This record gives sequence, structure tokens and C-alpha cells, in this order.
Amino acid sequence: MNERAIQSIRALEILDSRGFPTIRVRVTLKDGSVGVASVPSGASTGANEATELRDEDAKRYQGKGVLTAVKNVNTEIAALLVGRDATEQPAIDAAMIELDGTDNKSRLGANAILGVSQAVARAAAQSCEVPLYLWLGGVGAVHVPVPMMNVLNGGKHADSSLDFQEFMIMPKGAPTFAEALRYGSETFQALKKILHGKGYATSVGDEGGFAPQLKGGNDEACELIVTAIEKAGYRPGKDIAIALDPAASSFFESGKYRLVRSGQGEKTSDEMIALFGQWIGRYPIVSIEDGLAEDDWVGFAQMTAAMGAKIQIVGDDNLVTNPRFIARGIREKTCNAALIKLNQIGTVSETVDAIHLCRKAGWGFVISHRSGETEDTFMADFAVAMGGGQIKTGSICRSERIAKYNRLLEIEAELGGAARFGA
Repeated sequence: MNERAIQSIRALEILDSRGFPTIRVRVTLKDGSVGVASVPSGASTGANEATELRDEDAKRYQGKGVLTAVKNVNTEIAALLVGRDATEQPAIDAAMIELDGTDNKSRLGANAILGVSQAVARAAAQSCEVPLYLWLGGVGAVHVPVPMMNVLNGGKHADSSLDFQEFMIMPKGAPTFAEALRYGSETFQALKKILHGKGYATSVGDEGGFAPQLKGGNDEACELIVTAIEKAGYRPGKDIAIALDPAASSFFESGKYRLVRSGQGEKTSDEMIALFGQWIGRYPIVSIEDGLAEDDWVGFAQMTAAMGAKIQIVGDDNLVTNPRFIARGIREKTCNAALIKLNQIGTVSETVDAIHLCRKAGWGFVISHRSGETEDTFMADFAVAMGGGQIKTGSICRSERIAKYNRLLEIEAELGGAARFGA
């Protein structure tokens, strides 16, 4: 008898950090090992992401229920996988993809498939008595990532005066992850005091960043962050740098980038690139994600050509963790890094394939959360397993974000002297 064979698979509808339903899956093996995984959900999503299956029943959760996805796990997927060896992750993921039979996992739901995929990985790791990061990454999994910490929210993530979705800090000059977390926390608290002193609200958005109505819009956001870094006792650009996620697709309309909230008017791709160029000269910016709209492939290539030697140009909505789009991005030189979100593609194995493609091209990659998160810490282990050196998991508040940071603290402590920190 194979003690690592899957004995049961059960799914449950739970709530994410925005109070909307998502799916949790529990996989039990014959030896008693258990793997549990909860699936996040995005608000700012790329058009080509794998399909998150919702019930569309207006009588429940405004149509956002996931009982159909839960049923798909408990019936079709369970019937397919019970009895299979949980250590054979690629084969299990491939079997679910084949069962679904669509290009975007729209029949069974990427949320259903990913929940099972992650829970299987967890159960296999427990059965083999190794941490998840070691199970997924092998003995070389010792690289603890630099966090991109969201400190100011805008766009679809907050009702603030900011067009850009995320203004983040990267404590890249810290010697360890534990110190990086301290740098970030102290800067976050300094920013809170600065905002309060200026009469700005210190309520937070979906990912825990402050969401004030700044009088100076996007520019003032960068200026306040620099001031907060200095007030916390750190050197802008040396100890702590700035990373941006404008999520430009959210304000792209009729061929123009409409910076309405900040009052900066309409801009072409060339004008947006020029704006970013000015900002790079003015602020300690080291990374820009989705600076242009997801279909603006030509603009992305121009942006990368103009400033890719100076900073990281990250594709998210245009690449959607999909090897097909990443391959196009590599060919057309549209970016030099990819954002990696497990639920954009829908299985652990496909996500690993996307990362291997980035590595082969010499690209960077950033393991990322979603705006609708849970307390699940799978992505923290996954980031260490993949060794990319960067993780994006929100602000220094809200428990669903802090859970990931605390897990990384545990991993770094567990690795001890073997731990390596840095991007």
C-alpha cells in the first residue's frame, strides 16, 4: 500500500480579506498527513488570467459565491485524484488541467484547481517530514526574499487621491530579512505620523497601505515616502528604495492614460515613460510594475529600452504568470522581470515552469500576493523555494499580510547561518 496516496479531498467556501468568498481545500493522505490551502483573489486582474470560477448567483454574496468550485473539488477532482501519489505534483497538476479541458481553467475553475494543487504539495511535504520550502525547492532553498512593502494605496485598492495602485518600500540594504522587516515597520510608522501631522487620514486600503487624499497626488506620495525613510533613520536609495505598481490598465481608456484622481490629465505612452524617467531621476525608485497598460506591448518595449538598464521593469497584467505570454515578453523585450502569482495560472507546476522561463532569459521575478488574501502562507515558502529574492505581500499591517512576513521570519530562523538575504 502506498502510504502517500491521496485518501480524501474536501473543499469549503471561506472568506478572504475583503469579505468575499474564496475556496479552502483539505487533502488527507493514507499515512494521516494533511495539507490545507486557501486561494486568494485579485481586484486588479489581467484579461488573460486563468478563470476564477464564481457562482453568479445574485442571491448569495453579490454573485461572488464559490459553491460551484467547491462542488467541482468534492466531486470531479476528488474522483480523479484519490489513490494517486501526492509526491507526483507535476502529474497531479497535469491530470487536473486535462480534466478541465479548457485553455483558461474556466470549466472547473482555477481557484478549485489551485486549491487542490497547493494542498497536495503541503500534504506531500508533511508526509516526507520536510518544510514546504524545502519540499518545493530542494536543499538549495536558502534565499530569503527582500519584501516590497505597500505603504500607500491607490487605484482599485483604495478610495484615495492616487491614480497609481501601489507605492512600496524595499529595504534592500538590510543585512537580514528580520532587519528588513524592522526597517519597513519603522518607516511605515514614521509615515503614519507624517500623514497625521499633515491632517491626512491614516485609514488603509485593501493591502494595508495608507489611503489618504493627498493634495499633491502621485508626486506627493513619493515625497512623503522619502521623508518617512529619513525620519525613520534610514538612507533613501541605500537602505530603503521605492517600488511602484501603477496598475496602468486601470486608468487606460480610449488610447490614453487618464490620471484623473491626481489631476495630471491625459497622457500618451511616450508621456508616461517620460514621467517615469523624471521620477527615477528625482526619487530612489528601483522597480516599476505595470507602468503601462497590459495591451501596450510596444510601449512596454520602449520603456524597457529607455530605463531597463537602470531599474526593474516588471510585467504583471500583460504576462499573467503564463509561459506563453512570458515567452512573448522575452522575444519582444517588453520587461526584464515578471510578477508571479500562483492563482493567475492555476497550478504549482505551471507557476514553476513560468519561473524557469524567467531564469533562462536572465529575468528577475517577484512572488506576489493578491488584494483579496487569506492567512495562508504558501507563497512565503514558495518564494524561498524558488530563490528569486523578491516578494510582494502587502503592508506592515493586516493579519493576512503579516502572516506571510512572520512565516519568512520563521524560515530565516530555521535556516540559521545557511540563510541568504537579498534581491
